[in-house]
Amino acid sequence: MLNPENTVIGFIGIGVMGKSMAGHLLKAGYSVIVYSRTKEKATDLLSQGASWEATPKAIAEKASVIFTMVGYPTDVEEIYFGEQGLIANGTPGSYFIDMTTSAPSLAIRIYEEAKMKGIQAIDAPVSGGDVGAKEAKLSIMVGSEREAFEEVRSVLELLGTNIVYQGKPGAGQHTKMCNQIAIASNMIGVCEAIIYAEKAGLDPENVLKSITTGAAGSWSLSNLAPRMLAGNFEPGFYIKHFIKDMRIAIDEADKMGMEVPGLSLAKALYDHLAEKGEENSGTQALYKYWKN
Repeated sequence: MLNPENTVIGFIGIGVMGKSMAGHLLKAGYSVIVYSRTKEKATDLLSQGASWEATPKAIAEKASVIFTMVGYPTDVEEIYFGEQGLIANGTPGSYFIDMTTSAPSLAIRIYEEAKMKGIQAIDAPVSGGDVGAKEAKLSIMVGSEREAFEEVRSVLELLGTNIVYQGKPGAGQHTKMCNQIAIASNMIGVCEAIIYAEKAGLDPENVLKSITTGAAGSWSLSNLAPRMLAGNFEPGFYIKHFIKDMRIAIDEADKMGMEVPGLSLAKALYDHLAEKGEENSGTQALYKYWKN
């Protein structure tokens, strides 16, 4: 069991969600060392007591538990591998927890190479967006050795309220693919419902009062539809990252010989928006597909 008195935590990736997550660890009394490519992103955390290191290598040398929350699988590879990476410079007995949504095969590779150094690697992607990160109510999907999960469970509980051990290394990432597949088609339905309400001359905000609590209810309908109506397309989760996730899920489904028509359609719609310059908008900007 980890505790603040003898555990130094590293956190790599201070983005929309990572900043809030690292803040929860600080508030729990842990010593937290942070790194992101742009130091300015960590200003608030530094004012709260976090310390800064200029490289992942430096964090690996000082922290016994390291969270990574970056954008793409290529970023994960850059942080974990090579002479300057976490695995080469980590201390035996450490725990690496990658919360990036990434490829299951990469999670397995990280686990295997870390294990050779006496380090436990855990894939623990999350769902819940910026709101879930701020409120420490994320859903966390874990793939690892069971013993490693039990050892880090206490710090995961500082970040989320639904923490489920899914199985062996890579299982967390596969579970996140299930999550993204479900969201992808649901977002199409949410947008079409709102556009339909508008074209029918209804008050869409009033419509939401009826349908969010019925059989059509979903997190996206309750949390993102109001943002659409308010014209708020700031990212809780970037379109560019969602496209990356859908690409991974389509590739994994293809390996299993599975067709995913709903997911493929959603990706095509989001690809269209990205081509129109919306890649840095939140996923709720899918609403614009019908408005443009």
